Amino acid sequence: MTGSRPFRPPLDALRPAAFGVDPAGERMARIRRSPHFADGVFVNPEGTRRTPSGSMLKFLPTYFRKEERALRAPVHAVPVHPTTVADLAVPPASGLRLTWMGHSSVLAEIDGRRVLFDPVWSERCSPFCFAGPRRLHPVPVPLAETGPLDAVVISHDHYDHLDMPTVRTLARRTGVAFVVPLGVGAHLEHWGVPADRITELDWHESTRIGELTLTATPARHFCGRALRNTQHTLWASWVVAGPEHRIFHSGDTGYFPGFTAIGERYGPFDATMMQVGAYSEFWPDIHMRPDEGMRAHLDLQGGDATRGVMMPIHWGTFNLAPHPWAEPAEWSKDAAEETGYVVALPKPGEPFEPAGAVPVDPWWRAVAPPISHPWRSPEAPAVIPEPELQREFDLAEER
Repeated sequence: MTGSRPFRPPLDALRPAAFGVDPAGERMARIRRSPHFADGVFVNPEGTRRTPSGSMLKFLPTYFRKEERALRAPVHAVPVHPTTVADLAVPPASGLRLTWMGHSSVLAEIDGRRVLFDPVWSERCSPFCFAGPRRLHPVPVPLAETGPLDAVVISHDHYDHLDMPTVRTLARRTGVAFVVPLGVGAHLEHWGVPADRITELDWHESTRIGELTLTATPARHFCGRALRNTQHTLWASWVVAGPEHRIFHSGDTGYFPGFTAIGERYGPFDATMMQVGAYSEFWPDIHMRPDEGMRAHLDLQGGDATRGVMMPIHWGTFNLAPHPWAEPAEWSKDAAEETGYVVALPKPGEPFEPAGAVPVDPWWRAVAPPISHPWRSPEAPAVIPEPELQREFDLAEER
């Protein structure tokens, strides 16, 4: 036929399900009304000087260098704590218990409720089962044995935080609420989560789960799952406050002065779960180093180092950056010893109560390649002084 065009299947039909979908309709209209959405994209509370995509060509040679690659994985099996269903069935004596499941996945039992942060139970953090970063240790607890859940909280839509197979499994549980940043609900609905079980929040918006208040708070990061990254889903840190306890989960974020304001408004916290891994000089503004994670923890606690416990997260499970595998834990432990902060360093799957005995044993040393400690030099203090941080941000603004 004259003027006819060859048949092309719709692009959406070729899109892997794990990519999710872009927000549309009323969801997109709400996104456009957000004060944090400008010029067609969500924006950070502090501008970023460099992003991973802009640094990738410089990063790749470092990532694949043989001698450095050997440091980025354990040389023996990572010890996983043998937590059982029976262990998790006993309520925490203090009313607050945390179980690090690896990377950013944390089961928080708080004031009689159970909240699961950023659950990733797949073998790879990738849209594909045959490619992408693979686990460096087994899942500590089978997903079916995590016990009853009240809420699943997602920080943002990157694959190492939002895992389609895990979400689909959790969606089959009756009564579990999904609490996510703006726009992320589009992915969940696409994967079969009923719309009435999804709550999407902008920064400083809250929802209630029983007596818990869950609040999305600012973070300095970015989003995206597909080849075409629209920046139409928000990223967030999270505050969960109950009648007796308060906790903070950082999600992924670069350091920014807003942690002080979050602490003033919602803190102090019995425990903070702070991203301290997958950092690099190639993306200094969207992931924190351990010293920055400790600075953020102190900011959240109003400058009082005697308050609360910090648990480093976003390390140990997937190889996502050029630093040695054990460096986030070593650096966090060194900084804790130098500053007097209380830092919990549990094995994957090891429950602990912040008000009780906090795990501090350097278990990773038995399975990690030996590494240097460059942060101990005078040029790299464990915690960056506040004036120096402010000067860094001022320079960034000038650029």
